[in-house]
Amino acid sequence: MELVDEILEEEEGALELPADPMRLNMGPSHPAMHGTIRMVLDLDGETILNVDVQPGYLHRGFEKSCERGTYAQVFPYADRLNYVSPMLNNVGFALAVEKLCDIEVPERCQYYRVILGELARICDHFTCNGASAMELGAFTPFLWMLTVRDWIWDILERETGARMTHSFGRIGGMAFPPTDGFKDDVRWILPRVIKVVGEAETMLAGNRIFLDRMQGVGGLDQKRALELGVTGIILRSTGVPYDVRKDHPYMVYDRFDFEVPVGEDGDNWDRFACRMEEVRQSMRIIEQALEQMPDSGPVSVDDARITLPEKRDVYSTIEGTISHFKLIMEGFKPPKGEVYSFTEAGNGELGFYIVSDGSGTPYRIRVRPPCWYNLQATREMLIGDMIADIIPTFGSINMIGGECDR
Repeated sequence: MELVDEILEEEEGALELPADPMRLNMGPSHPAMHGTIRMVLDLDGETILNVDVQPGYLHRGFEKSCERGTYAQVFPYADRLNYVSPMLNNVGFALAVEKLCDIEVPERCQYYRVILGELARICDHFTCNGASAMELGAFTPFLWMLTVRDWIWDILERETGARMTHSFGRIGGMAFPPTDGFKDDVRWILPRVIKVVGEAETMLAGNRIFLDRMQGVGGLDQKRALELGVTGIILRSTGVPYDVRKDHPYMVYDRFDFEVPVGEDGDNWDRFACRMEEVRQSMRIIEQALEQMPDSGPVSVDDARITLPEKRDVYSTIEGTISHFKLIMEGFKPPKGEVYSFTEAGNGELGFYIVSDGSGTPYRIRVRPPCWYNLQATREMLIGDMIADIIPTFGSINMIGGECDR
C-alpha cells in the first residue's frame, strides 16, 4: 500500500507503470502471410514499433532449375513465378530469349500476346483487390471479382488448354494460333468486366469502414519507393507514372492509346484505386488490339532451328522427325552472349537476365521479380500503424510467394 501511495503522489490521478515493447511472431502459418512470410513484430500495445519481414519459406530453386533443361523447358517454371498472371511471365521470358537471338515474331503473334497478357493482368488486379476487400469483411465484391477471373480463365483454357499454368509461350511465337471464336469470346467479356468494376467501386468507395481501413494506412514515401527499387502499382500509387509499356514500349504497345493511373499518398487506398483503373486501361488496350490484330497469318517464326515442326510432319517425314528430336533432346541453341530484357508484369518490372554459352541449356538465368523488391517496402509501410493494419497493407502489396523464391 505504501508503494502505491508513493506512485500516486508523483502524478495525481494517474498510475504510470513502466512497459517494454512486446515481441510477437506473425506467420508463416498465419493465413494473411500466405505460408511463405514471417513477421517479427515489436509492439507498444497495438502500435507497431518495428517489424522484421522474413521471406524465404518457399525453396524451389527457380533459377537453378531453369539452368538444368533446355530454353523451352523454362516456360513451366516461369508460369510459377506469378501464378496469378502466368501468361505475362511466359511472354516476358520469350521476349528475353528472342532479344538474345535477335528474333522478331510475326505481327499477329505480338497482338495475340498483348491480348492474352492484358487478360492475365485483369485477373491479377481483381484477385488482389477482391482478396483485400474480403480480408476486411467485404465478401460480396470478392465473389464478383473472382467470377470475372473465372470468365477469363474460360477463355485462357480454350486458347491454351490450361486454366492457370498455361506453358503456352514459345521462343519465336506461341504454341498455337488463336481459336476461331477468340475475338468474339473476348469482346463478350469486356462490358461485363466494366460492370463489375463499377459495382465493386460503388460498394467499396462509399463504405466508411473500408475507407477508414485503407486511407492513410500503409503509406509509402515517393522518394523512398524509388530508393528501394519499387515498381508497378506500388510505385505508381506514390505519384510516379513509370510503366514499362509506356516508358520502354515492347511488342506493339506503342500503337495503343492508354493512360497510366497514378496516386498521391502511396497508401492502401491509392493502390486499390490504381488497380481498378488499370483494369479499365487494360480493357482499352484489348479493344484496340482486337481491332488491329490480323485475322490470319502465322504466330511463330518459320525457322526449323527454333520452332517445333507440325505434328503431322513429325509422324510422316524424316526431316520433321529429326528436327523434332533435336529440338526436344538438345534444345534450341542461341549464340553466345548475355542479355537483360524487362516487361511490365502484374506487380511491376519483371526482368530476365540470361547468359548463353552457345549450348541448348542456359548457362545462367537470373530473374528480377517485382514482388521481391516491392516486399522490401513492407517494413516502412507498417511502422507506426496498428497490428490490425498489417492485413490490408500486406494484401495491397500483392506479394506472390513464387516471385520471392530465392
